[in-house]
Amino acid sequence: MLARTRKSPKGPVKATKNDWLRSAVKLLVTEGVDQVRVLPLSSKLKVSRSSFYWYFKNRQDLLNQLLDFWSETNTKAIISHAEEPSEDAVDGVLHIFECWVDERLYSPRLDMAVRNWARQSAAVRRLIDRADEERLAAIRAMYRRHGYDEEDAFIRARVLYYMQVGYYVLDVKEPMETRLSHLEAYLRAFTGREPTAAQIKRFRDFTRTRTSRG
Repeated sequence: MLARTRKSPKGPVKATKNDWLRSAVKLLVTEGVDQVRVLPLSSKLKVSRSSFYWYFKNRQDLLNQLLDFWSETNTKAIISHAEEPSEDAVDGVLHIFECWVDERLYSPRLDMAVRNWARQSAAVRRLIDRADEERLAAIRAMYRRHGYDEEDAFIRARVLYYMQVGYYVLDVKEPMETRLSHLEAYLRAFTGREPTAAQIKRFRDFTRTRTSRG
């Protein structure tokens, strides 16, 4: 991580590259890609526009790095959690559910912002399509490891992933406790197997610790 203050010949630069990126992510999520520009960002950070060019060649470079950040957080989180060792498919699905519970692992608002961006950019649309394919492939592979045939794994991965994306697209407002009250039924639907009391408790404990942290 970059230091908070970097010295230049003209004095200290108070905003780091990470500061610029974090601010750009917030602007992308709240106002859309058209508003991710140097002047609004420098105003929010209260620094000179010239400091932007310490870290980025131009606005397009910033946008490219925003997409890299999205990929390294959201897509990587789903893939890595789908690949976690699991005793059975129920545990495998619960690992993926961890992404839906903790927005520090996966940010639904960032995902929706990038999907909205893709409506006006064919290049970003291709990145979204590739990310969806990679995420689905990782989930499908999890099912295959636990004995589901190719077609069944393919469809179950789609049902799980598309359901969750649809949850965000529809902006469903539902308390976590309400969602957890349906946990066993969701797991039966996604795996065809009965979760154990120990599996339910472990996930509830995980949810409690993550949501209590903010």
